[in-house]
Amino acid sequence: MKTNLKVALVGNPNTGKSTLFNSLTGLNQKVGNFPGVTVDKKTGQSKLNDHQEAMVIDLPGAYSLYPKSKDEGIVLDVLVDPSNPVHPDLVVFIADATNLKRNLLLYTQVADLKIPVIIALNMMDLAKRSGFQIKVDELSAKLGVRIVPISARSGAGIADLKQAIAEAGTIPLQADVLDLKELLPDSRLIEDVQQEFSLKQAYTALQYLHHYQHLSFLTDSQIDDLAQRAEQSDFKSQQLQARETIARYQFINETLFDTFISPDNPVQESYSNRIDHILTHKIWGLAIFMAVLFIIFQSIYAWSEYPMSLIESLFIWLVNAVHDYLPAGALTNLLADGILAGLSGVLVFIPQIAILFAFIAVLEDTGYMARVTFMMDRIMRKVGLNGKSVVPIIGGLACAVPSIMSARNIENWKDRIITIMVTPLVSCSARLPIYTLLIALVVPDERLWGLFNLQGLALMGMYLLSMLSAVLVAWVMKYLIKARERGYFIMELPVYRMPRWNNVAFTMYEKVKAFVLEAGKVIIAISVILWVLASYGPPAKFKAIDQQFASPAYTAKYSVEQIDHLKASAKLENSFAGILGKSIEPVIKPLGFDWKIGIALITSFAAREVFVGTMATLYSVEGDASRMDSVKEKMASARNPETGQLVFTLPVAFSLMIFYAYAMQCMSTLAVVYRETKSWKWPITQFVYMTAMAYLASLLVYQFLK
Repeated sequence: MKTNLKVALVGNPNTGKSTLFNSLTGLNQKVGNFPGVTVDKKTGQSKLNDHQEAMVIDLPGAYSLYPKSKDEGIVLDVLVDPSNPVHPDLVVFIADATNLKRNLLLYTQVADLKIPVIIALNMMDLAKRSGFQIKVDELSAKLGVRIVPISARSGAGIADLKQAIAEAGTIPLQADVLDLKELLPDSRLIEDVQQEFSLKQAYTALQYLHHYQHLSFLTDSQIDDLAQRAEQSDFKSQQLQARETIARYQFINETLFDTFISPDNPVQESYSNRIDHILTHKIWGLAIFMAVLFIIFQSIYAWSEYPMSLIESLFIWLVNAVHDYLPAGALTNLLADGILAGLSGVLVFIPQIAILFAFIAVLEDTGYMARVTFMMDRIMRKVGLNGKSVVPIIGGLACAVPSIMSARNIENWKDRIITIMVTPLVSCSARLPIYTLLIALVVPDERLWGLFNLQGLALMGMYLLSMLSAVLVAWVMKYLIKARERGYFIMELPVYRMPRWNNVAFTMYEKVKAFVLEAGKVIIAISVILWVLASYGPPAKFKAIDQQFASPAYTAKYSVEQIDHLKASAKLENSFAGILGKSIEPVIKPLGFDWKIGIALITSFAAREVFVGTMATLYSVEGDASRMDSVKEKMASARNPETGQLVFTLPVAFSLMIFYAYAMQCMSTLAVVYRETKSWKWPITQFVYMTAMAYLASLLVYQFLK
């Protein structure tokens, strides 16, 4: 028995696979990419007992080994390629106890690959409440595989499953489900492929013949060889797949005949259906969804106010302490006014990020998010999109990068491209710090009719605007991008369940951790670079500024503190950062933006949330070194030196929010679009149309409101 056993979790979608993965691995997880593709894989270490650990791989959900999407293709790739780094020593097959017949199709295919298998029979508690009767021991004997009844949500049976995994080395291989000699007229073809590719199992060789065009690990010469063999032997893939599926279901029906008894009227399912009559109604369903969004964005403001104040106070204390206790100089200023100021501008929004992801986790865990996807399918089809496009678009509320990757589930090329092109328009969590900061500056913290927080309404409006914009742009692209094939949408709605609060807490932890680590690294790097650019400039100009403010005209008129502030402002304007900002100011001035905002627009191209950190750094460099106000206070008091008016007025704030709502200010998104489309055409087009859209919309908003 290996201490580094590789265990793959395989199963249909909505069978509790991810829940089981979290139960087995806890916090000991990491995310990477499958070899050769950009689809995420999650791996984690599971302690089986005092002496053994296993690496657990959470494979994407699949209905069969005949993939209809690239995600399902990953499962096939991993299972049939022995050289794959995550090719498993053992498969834990997760089956829904209430839907065994459908689940066992994939199991019989995996079993014929002759990888040792354990079946984790999940949702046993739900099956019992619903009246299902499963004779586990008899079913285990008929399938020739060990079956462990579990409930991944409650944790029941997890210890037994770990023990079964630890004892996997003593489990005999399951018997063949199909006799390929009866299925294939020419069995020599399979034997030849086995010999050519050194494959131990005949069914693996059959998968090579079926899917050689889609197996990422095959070389061009191997693909050509398989194509030639298939053509010479008159290998009819679709016909054989149909015959195989019929044969497998015959086996499944015989196996379940006296081992699985289904109730005539499943109580839990009818209960879910009754709820769906309301929550998926074409009118009331959308109204309820809008109410849910309203509650989410009201809560983001109401619940985050106190913890945000604590974080602000902590950073103010830290910066003041650095200035008070460290010797004055460039390094102290860099630490206080560059790194800490930049981080404070973003980390203060951790409570709001956590609350947003907590709500998303609850909606997903209860099964409601699947209903939202189902409802939005009606709208998506009217604008020419596939219903599966809803998943990436709604996922864009969190982050566009994994959402664009999830578009691999869309088989139709046109639908997939349009989905990729419009998903970044949906307001992601990186925009949340910008929205909440600017809204707090110009929207009063008051209640409409004594109930509705105006700031929460403004935030909800920005998110609704982003989703509406994505739909409208998709409608336009429907006529610009041509394709012959039509898409389809098939989705299984899970039953409603209470959310697992430990899973909600884990999701919050993971998302906040990712936000802090990923955004933090970028912010620190940019803060250091920006502080240097904002603190230094052409020596001749800086020398002239020193002489100017040392003259009697200033020393006689202003105090030392006032002169220091005026000098810092003048040096910032003439610094390298100031020169950069001034160079683009004529282009952005019609939008209401000054040169400081221009610098933030440039730096935040790396990541949108850097905008807040940039403003914090710029105003820290310019401000009084003896005290540190929060970034909101600095921006609220900022004034235009030419007019004396406040910089961040209502027209400027909303113009800026609209710009960030539409602009492609994210290098990571452009990179993943290139990887997914294998062409620079689409990311360049995306950058150009989103930037143009952002400029025009921002211009209209500013000119209308000013």
